[in-house]
Amino acid sequence: MLSVNELALDIVEDMLDYEEELRIQSKKLENGATVIDCGVEVPGSYDAGIMYTQICMGGLASVDVIVDYVNDIPFAFVTEYTDHPAIACLGSQKAGWAVQVDKYFAMGSGPARALALKPKKTYEQIEYEDDADYAVIALEASKLPDEKVMEFIAKECDVDVEDTYAVVAPTASLVGSVQISGRIVETAIYKMSEIGYDPKLIISGAGKCPISPILENDLKAMGSTNDSMMYYGSVFLTVKKYDEILKNVPSSTSRDYGKPFYEIFKAANYDFYKIDPNLFAPAQIAVNDISTGKTYVHGKLNAEVLLQSYQVVTE
Repeated sequence: MLSVNELALDIVEDMLDYEEELRIQSKKLENGATVIDCGVEVPGSYDAGIMYTQICMGGLASVDVIVDYVNDIPFAFVTEYTDHPAIACLGSQKAGWAVQVDKYFAMGSGPARALALKPKKTYEQIEYEDDADYAVIALEASKLPDEKVMEFIAKECDVDVEDTYAVVAPTASLVGSVQISGRIVETAIYKMSEIGYDPKLIISGAGKCPISPILENDLKAMGSTNDSMMYYGSVFLTVKKYDEILKNVPSSTSRDYGKPFYEIFKAANYDFYKIDPNLFAPAQIAVNDISTGKTYVHGKLNAEVLLQSYQVVTE
């Protein structure tokens, strides 16, 4: 069976070989764990963002950065595809592990989840779990983890701490923006699974999503990076069988749709649980049903809200 941790470790080793070029910095902690800073105390880079995204997807996706336009305004976009969508997106990339040790908190993504089974029901649904001697985790945080945090991760994954690796980037960073837009296929597949579609029926997935400009703080950046997906992210999926419920996937089906996410979050008194979960989805999906040859298109792109979220000034 494919090992997302072993595949991701190959990418980690490449990062360690090219730290200066990638504008990242690694540190081996006293307990032997390796932490790679991709944006906390370093600038990071597009290439580091691409590799971070590939690590999140367990080495089972191709990722690139291109330039495209939103209302004739140039922006960087992520493009990606995977032929193992359930494992790459739900079994690895999904931000399904809230790592909290004392005062340290980070959302954990990536292959290590498939060792710790976080959350277990996801792995039961896709019928996958990893069996590797190494654990690779991606942490979305503005602070680097210490020895105690890495020991906790190693224990949960049942590996030696010196065989544990963490790549870290805050939301308001170049790598942070890239890797969040690089979740565009995952947001579609996660939404599909949440509304009752079997993710094992998805053969392949490809996506394209604008990369948010870096905003002034993590809170604003959280809003704009979500808006990238919700208002201008597009996904093409090849499936074994189409289902009418897939028309409910796009973000426009949410009652909260239509405003920048930061405004929605502020109106909810910064309480995620007051926001309609249906909002967290791509703007548009196209689904090719190989059993009939038909392709179904749902949702729409919304440049107006996206540019408002990006704080774009034109003259």
